[in-house]
Amino acid sequence: MKDRREFSRASRTHRNDFAAPSSDEVLLGRHPVREALRTRRPMSRILVQDGTLQGSLGEIISMARAAGVPVHKVPRVKLEQIAGDMPHQGIAAYVAVRNLLSMRDADRLIGLAEEPLVFILDGIQDPHNLGAILRVANAVACTVVIIPERGAVGLTATVARASAGAVEYVPVAGVTNIAQSILHLKELGVFVFAADPGASTRYYHNDWTGSVGIVIGSEGQGVRPLVKQRCDGMVSLPMMGQVGSLNAAAAAAVLGFEVLRQRSDR
Repeated sequence: MKDRREFSRASRTHRNDFAAPSSDEVLLGRHPVREALRTRRPMSRILVQDGTLQGSLGEIISMARAAGVPVHKVPRVKLEQIAGDMPHQGIAAYVAVRNLLSMRDADRLIGLAEEPLVFILDGIQDPHNLGAILRVANAVACTVVIIPERGAVGLTATVARASAGAVEYVPVAGVTNIAQSILHLKELGVFVFAADPGASTRYYHNDWTGSVGIVIGSEGQGVRPLVKQRCDGMVSLPMMGQVGSLNAAAAAAVLGFEVLRQRSDR
């Protein structure tokens, strides 16, 4: 008889859209996933077996949606591919490999920095994008990166690999509300600017000296309207080709190195 105790495991790599890359941590089973939600463990998404959404699974799905964790219905075979020979009870959750810092931790780091630079990521979904942004953040001496605790990719093993080790050096704080966090940063004296293709100010005309924050939007939606309203201003990156915008990581690189250039040229 199989052991059905709570457990987490590193999944194998499988050829389907929902399988975790090698060494991503996956929680299997209803009780482990429920407890992870209750303790607000960073979680990028949950997979549930289609057709078994009643009882405790229904409760878990409600908790996940309330917490902003995406829930995907998948066939049983996909969960079996992820779980291998371990019992899954119709559910699997992708969790972070490292806990996020709190906003209080971010405040302390900002207070210690002579000229703070903060990256604020408004809903990045692609782990490769987040990893690349962390790599940029390390290169430009970013003080702290702020990401949502829910509804966006967390610090998964895929992110760690894409960061080329930068995840070990860049402080990353998780917050419940990006718009409110921007207001808090402004109270600390941080001037916050969002990257937006429609902005009239070119990024190289903006003053990036002093305490500044840069908001990078999600891959599809960009920076949300309420988040834009909370910012001190917006900047655009001129585009001469047929593609209308850069991806999130490329935009972070352009803006981050402009900050570094301005500060180095004084």
